[in-house]
This record gives sequence, C-alpha cells and structure tokens, in this order.
Amino acid sequence: MADDEKNPAREIITDYAQQHFRYFRTADGTVYAQKNGHPVARPIRSQGTTGSHRQELMVGMFKDGVGVFNGTALKEALDLIEALALTEDTQAVQIRVAPGFDGATWLDLGRNDGQSVRIHPTGWDIAVPDPREVCWRRTQLTGELPLPAKDTDGKGIDRLFRLTNFTNADSECLAMAWLIGCLGPSVPVPAPFLTGPQGAGKSTTGRMFVRIIEGMSGDLRRAPKDEENLIAAVAAGWVTALDNLSHMTPDLSDAMCCIVTGAESVKRALFTDGDVHRSRYRRPLLLTGIDVGVIRPDLAERLLPLRLERPTVRRTEAELWREFEEALPVILGSLLDLTVKVRGAEAETPTDLRMADFAHLCAQVDAANSLGALNAYRVSLDDLNDDVIEGDLLAQTVLAHADTMAPGDGQRMTSTQWLHCLSTVYSGEELRPLPKGWPTTGKVLSDRLKRLQPTLAARGVLIDSGRTREGRYLEMVRRPAPEPDQQQEQQAAF
Repeated sequence: MADDEKNPAREIITDYAQQHFRYFRTADGTVYAQKNGHPVARPIRSQGTTGSHRQELMVGMFKDGVGVFNGTALKEALDLIEALALTEDTQAVQIRVAPGFDGATWLDLGRNDGQSVRIHPTGWDIAVPDPREVCWRRTQLTGELPLPAKDTDGKGIDRLFRLTNFTNADSECLAMAWLIGCLGPSVPVPAPFLTGPQGAGKSTTGRMFVRIIEGMSGDLRRAPKDEENLIAAVAAGWVTALDNLSHMTPDLSDAMCCIVTGAESVKRALFTDGDVHRSRYRRPLLLTGIDVGVIRPDLAERLLPLRLERPTVRRTEAELWREFEEALPVILGSLLDLTVKVRGAEAETPTDLRMADFAHLCAQVDAANSLGALNAYRVSLDDLNDDVIEGDLLAQTVLAHADTMAPGDGQRMTSTQWLHCLSTVYSGEELRPLPKGWPTTGKVLSDRLKRLQPTLAARGVLIDSGRTREGRYLEMVRRPAPEPDQQQEQQAAF
C-alpha cells in the first residue's frame, strides 16, 4: 500500500486549508494566509505569540471535527501550500493604515471581527474591507481602537487639547495636522518633537497622541541602542514614539531621517547563507525631551517642534487617563471628520519646503479651517534653523564671512582654500585655536557645507559646487535682499 494511502493526513490538511483560507505572497516572497472573508493575514511560517497560521489551522480543524494531526503532517501540508502560493499574484500587507480602491484610505481598528474605518472623499464609515483590497498584518504592537463616534461637531479635538498643555494655538494646529497626516499611508510627515520645561506633560501628551492611532495599549519607548532594534520596532507598528531623549547620536539622527522619509533595510536571512530579508519602512515618528543638544541640519528639516508649558492645576494620572479613554471615540471621530474635510480642500503646494507633502497638508488645513498651519510650520522650521546654527560653529563662521560680502556677490575657491579662509575668520586677530570637530581637510569641509546647505540658504547664503578644467570648486553667494515690493508680498503671504 502506498505511503499516501497509509497516511493521508497531509492531503486532508491541505484540502481543508485551501477551502477555508486564501494564500498569497508579498513582493519579498513571504507567504500569507487569510481566512475567507476576513482582512487579517498571517505569515504561514510565523511562530509569534500573536497567533500563527499554524495555530489558526489546528484550531479550525479541531472545531470543525476534521481531526487533530501531528506536527509532521502539518509541516508537510504547509510546505506544499507555501510552494503553491509562490505562483500566485503578489499583494501587499499593511499595518494600521492602508490605501484602498477609488482613492479611499483604511484604518485598522485592531478588532477581532475585522471592522475597520474607510475614509473616502465624501466621508467615512465602518466596514470589513474586502480581503483583496486590504490585508492587515497584526503584531503585538497592534492595539484595539474603539469604534469612532459619528457627528461629533469637532468636540473631540476640543476635548483633546483641553487635556494637553501646548503653549499656543500654533502648536495645537500643527499637532492636529500631524495627526491627520498619520492617517495617510503615502504621506511622509515630520516628527513632532514635544519639548518644554520639566513637568510640562511631554510624555503624557506624546502617549495620548500615540493612543489616538494605536489604541490604549500604545506607549512610548526608550531609543534602542542600535539601528537594527530600532528598525525591528518601527516595522512592527505604525507610530514610533521615543521618550525623554537627552542627546542625539549621528547614527540615531540618520536612522530617524530614514524612518520619516522612508528607506529599506537588507540583512541576511536567518539560517541561510545566501538569502536576504528585506524590510521597507516609512512611519510616523514622535519624540519627547527637554533638550537633545545639537541637531543635524538634515534631521531639523524633518522635525516639528511643539512646545508645552507647565500646567497651573495638576490632575492625577488615573483621572486624566479615565477622561481620555472616555473621550477617545469622540476624539477619533472628530479627527476622521476633519481628515475628510481637509483632504477635500484645494490648496497649492509650497515648493520651497523640504517636506512638501506635509506643507501641502498644512495649506489644505488652512483652506479648510483658516488656522494658519502653514505659517506656523514655516516659523517652526525657522526656529530649528536657529538651533542648528547655534550648535554649529562652522555655520556661524560661514555667516560671519558672508556678512562681509555685498548682497549678490559670490566667491569661488577650492575647498582647501575655503578651509584656510574660514579657519582664519574663526581664529580672528586673537588667533583663537580651532575648536574640536573643526574640518581638517578640504574634503571634510566640502561634506559639512553640503549638509549645511538648506540651513545656510534659509539665512540667504547659497553654497554651490562644480568642476572646471582646473579642478573642483565651492562657491558661496550672498543672496540679494528682496525688493521692497517683493518684501511686502512675502510678508503678506505670512
């Protein structure tokens, strides 16, 4: 008698699986299983504690009276299913926020019944998405959100800001714009940096913002010690919130830039010699802290400073969180109402800002509610430029040298000549010794100036590079002051 006739378990398992589940693969080759009619997908090789497909399959067969099978039969059946699924069309899996059909956006509420929020051009509603439109991936960081309330008339946003200690309306409207941006699957948003004196409620406010998107189980975390752990945490959730930052290493700063605007991590797959594991990520990021020291220019363009102040009346943690949890359905409903309204507003995209998508979102917020979000965003970036300059002696020296140039004038030299020139400007007549970290070669100076280009341009100093027959050069130009009529138009724009 053939082995298959003696032990048909793998055929029984395979038939049951194909009747009750849909199997597909993602672009990186990972095979997922999706119960018929349910939007949540699980990788068939997962052994995680959030519920693997193997466990789901075993429970289903037991409850339906098919039987209980040993591990060998399950492994053989899943091996066959995985091989068959590799011939299917690819489909993406999403965490928390996903694009849908006809310009819609979906928000995963993290519920067992699969109910999600569909945000479309004319409103939003609660439904179970078609599995071929949206495939949700769940992890331990995927918390459950309450069903949002309808017809809130904006009361939820008011209740939210009554629980926070923002210093002014500008910080509140920028925070609101960031929350709207978090509901967009393809819009990179700058990272709010909640700052203020000790006792201003930075961590509490940050925790509230995370829980609006991630549910009451969402929380802040300490910055991981290495990039690999940071990427793993980022890939497992939607909003990544780092609490109580006191300094910013260059590696952490670079990793944060990648998180905000998107990047890909490639590493060797476990238990293989030649295979690799790819991880693409772009996530909303939130930071809290009193002062992180020197901010690098590329990160400054991706930050959104939001300032808080110490409250005059203190409340207990239990009272505060009880009120927040009660208000969360209304807060979420108000946020969804506002998102629909803002997305429907028409506005021009500012072309002079690095985070153009968020700048356009701020312009849409202004078109919908006239809150001055775009101007507040520009002011916040200007403040960050001041912080970068105050923490960078090279930037201060470049600006000091530019002050000796007439508006519209330019100077072109090699990087080595510029190093000598700027070192002389810094040393001055007192012949001050060059500080630690000062560029030691022309190449280092050129790299530093390229990194400082946006910051210096915001102060009217343009840095450019090129090559002639004689070699490479760096050019510094002091931008001419705007004409009076042009200056009035710029002021009117603000």
